[in-house]
Amino acid sequence: MDLDQPMGMAPLMGSARTGATILCCNCGAPIDGTSSAGALCYDCIKSTVDISQGIQREATIHFCKDCDRWLLPPASWVTAAPESRELLSLCLKRLRNLGKVRITDARFIWTEPHSRRIKVQVTVQDQVADGVLMQQSFEVTYVVASQQCKDCAKSYTANVWRAAVQVRQKVTHKRTFLFLEQLILKHQAHRDAINIKEEKDGIDFYFAQKNQAEGFISFLKSVVPVLTKESRHLISADTHTGNKSYKYNYSVEIVPVCRDDLVALPLKLAKSIGNISPLVLCHRIGTSVNLLDPNTLQTAEVSADIYWRAPFHPLAGTPDLVEFIVMDIEPTGVRKGKWLLSEVQVARASDLGVNDNVYFTRTHLGQLLRAGDSVLGYMLEGTNFNSDDLEAIEASKAYGSMIPDVILVKKHFPNRRRNRKRNWKLKRMAKDEGELLPKDKDQAKMDAEYEMFLRDVEEDEELRAALALYKNSLKIKREADAMSIADTDMMTEAEEDGPKISMDELLDDFEEMEIKDKE
Repeated sequence: MDLDQPMGMAPLMGSARTGATILCCNCGAPIDGTSSAGALCYDCIKSTVDISQGIQREATIHFCKDCDRWLLPPASWVTAAPESRELLSLCLKRLRNLGKVRITDARFIWTEPHSRRIKVQVTVQDQVADGVLMQQSFEVTYVVASQQCKDCAKSYTANVWRAAVQVRQKVTHKRTFLFLEQLILKHQAHRDAINIKEEKDGIDFYFAQKNQAEGFISFLKSVVPVLTKESRHLISADTHTGNKSYKYNYSVEIVPVCRDDLVALPLKLAKSIGNISPLVLCHRIGTSVNLLDPNTLQTAEVSADIYWRAPFHPLAGTPDLVEFIVMDIEPTGVRKGKWLLSEVQVARASDLGVNDNVYFTRTHLGQLLRAGDSVLGYMLEGTNFNSDDLEAIEASKAYGSMIPDVILVKKHFPNRRRNRKRNWKLKRMAKDEGELLPKDKDQAKMDAEYEMFLRDVEEDEELRAALALYKNSLKIKREADAMSIADTDMMTEAEEDGPKISMDELLDDFEEMEIKDKE
């Protein structure tokens, strides 16, 4: 081949084409001219272009100390744990102009808990020029300011409730309210109430919203038989928009029949619920009134709807119980659950040494009673009851001759000390007594009713299963400290009788537990 022969300028086949290389106009670094933006290298673009411009570096978020909620403008309050996804979302929503860029990452930066500061590192991405993406990270500092929410502000202000539930029971004692109080505490049904006020015949619960009051009424209907009535009061009305604001009042009346009450049923009602004897005992109060015939062990239930169609009142209650001494007892062999039908011969405790009056009756307590035991019951012989239903029973040919002289209710433990220290306790609900501060006489009556309720809890396993019992740490500590000290005033186990509650049935009270650092 002749080297002097002229050649064409076309490129050779298979040779690689290279891009044009230019120098950065700022720092002089060689860059690809085909993909460079404004003849600047990537380092110069980062130093001269700020894609986070206009985004806040400082912001303020508001926190309610009472309910531990955060303000989500304009008027919403949300619950969020520290360094949670919900709190991170809330912080990002507080930044202006953040929607102009794309967020690729966000995370919390640790700060001192008492500094009232929250730091968040945000990484954003945006397009600087055609085909050129830039990513940048920056820190945002949030100042935590305290602000009381509207719900908490209402709880500290009088007459701001929207719905009130007035629970009433027309009885002379409050044993049913003591049982209802424990059920409310166990299920936390009062958590939405802004105020709880004790009244003469019951308790008032105040709520900020109507649906909260309706939820509380639904809980009451699921545990006790009640009758509810609703009323409303107009607060304000807007004539232009037609919007009206009301306050709602709910009247909840609990049936006046309580546990261990003596009941005389209307004859028509007794036939309709299983042809039970009309003179019965109330052995349990649940969603309905549970009745027991101590002569036959037959049981029946009276629902709330049936009761309020034909209401009846008890003949006698627990304050009318009389102490008897078992002289002799003979089981009949008829058993139903925990009850054993027996024929028993009893004498009134006050008649011992005075007369020889002895009464024969049937009882459902055959499994618990022995000769010489004490038992509480109702004395029907020589007692006047102002009841039309009892007069109808006495005039009836079917039931007039079947009325016993004595109806026994429950076993009695006379040697059990009053207000003795127990290894368990029950929690009480915080109520506003208002102007109804109890007098000394009324306070003594309330203490006696509470002591009787505690004894019922000790004696009835079914009742204990429905409640939450806690360990009495003070009682356990005193017993541990006094194990080496002889207490002459303490009664022996033979002298102090009565049922005991085992420690396995009790719950730990976390409010009294103290956490100490190891030294």
